[in-house]
Amino acid sequence: MTDTSFDFHDLLHTLDYRTAAPLPSALAGRKPETIKVLVGLSGGVDSAIAAFLLKEQGFDVTCCFMRNWDSFVNNDVAGNPDLLNSVCPQEQDYMDAQAVADRLGLELLRVDFVKEYWDDVFSVFLKEYERGRTPNPDILCNQFIKFDAFYHYAMDHGFDALATGHYASNFVVDGYTALARAADLNKDQTYFLAQIAQEPLSKTIFPLGWLTKPQVREISRELELDSVSSKKDSTGICFIGERNFRQFLSNYLPAKPGRIIDLDTGTVLGEHQGVLYYTIGQRKGLHIDRFKGPWFIAGKNVETNELYAARTDQKHWLDSDSARIEKINWLVEEGYEFPENCTVKFRYRQTDIPVRLEVNGNSAMVSYPQKSAAVTPGQEAVFYDGVRCLGGGVIEQVFDQGQDLFETIQKRAESFHEH
Repeated sequence: MTDTSFDFHDLLHTLDYRTAAPLPSALAGRKPETIKVLVGLSGGVDSAIAAFLLKEQGFDVTCCFMRNWDSFVNNDVAGNPDLLNSVCPQEQDYMDAQAVADRLGLELLRVDFVKEYWDDVFSVFLKEYERGRTPNPDILCNQFIKFDAFYHYAMDHGFDALATGHYASNFVVDGYTALARAADLNKDQTYFLAQIAQEPLSKTIFPLGWLTKPQVREISRELELDSVSSKKDSTGICFIGERNFRQFLSNYLPAKPGRIIDLDTGTVLGEHQGVLYYTIGQRKGLHIDRFKGPWFIAGKNVETNELYAARTDQKHWLDSDSARIEKINWLVEEGYEFPENCTVKFRYRQTDIPVRLEVNGNSAMVSYPQKSAAVTPGQEAVFYDGVRCLGGGVIEQVFDQGQDLFETIQKRAESFHEH
């Protein structure tokens, strides 16, 4: 297997920020001035500095702002703090992006993917929530919008490459473009990029892969990019923004109150506002006041509309030692030998967990004898071999000591109904 064990963090201290990021396989050997790059400019600081760096490095740069959400068309009313503002957040982002483009002397295009976002991202997101699962919309957005719809827009309009402000990197191994972690591990976003296809990855440049977030902020201040230099990082759902999440979901999935049941005793602890609004492991916002806690959510049943809770000294209801992962998008070259031992993240910002990996096509069984808490079906598992991101897939089943953890929880809850 090809050795890819280079150290980004040693390189970081020797590179000037104007040093070009590695070129993906489709662009290998070409000079920057011959490469037409379309940069996704979001109105934030990261994509602004990505555009600046590419221009400094000699690329032929054009910027493009994507409009992916329309609060009025999409009935985004409840929980929307900006509904009565004279300028909606998406328009403000566009104006900020235009100010950056003007400052850098770059052209800014504008493209509308509202329909594609609804069909390929938000509808899937809602269907998964209806099943009682909690998918990651940022992963879907990268898979279907930024690195599919936007990628094809770039190719159809004569561009050679795509660039974004993601904290990630790529490198070429045996003619294949591999995805790698960013130098700034605190900001690394490969978890959200694990579902993108090889074709767009082979034509994507990640200019921020070598930089830390403080360096990016510093560059923006030096350039006097006032519209973005002090702008806080975006949070919330990709392209939708910050919301009261429960109110926001109620626009599309009506609340259906039901019982919260103690998994230990079968006691009804209180009433929930709708099982769809709660996540496994959640501790806040449960409003279990009459019974001594603290409590966490251990499971839920969409069919019976019941939420199952346990006290924090009953942590075994959260712990698992293995999981089945499906619909994996492997970001590896043909003939790649998977390491028997690698690491996985079951959620963003989680510390890497050492696992044993048994691969079967686009499925895999992963085992982690040290156990992990709140590994949840519907969420994403992303695999790593050192700095390299091997790909990711959807968590379908979670086991503890050979038993499906959530089936065990359901059987426990059903036993209370029998009495």
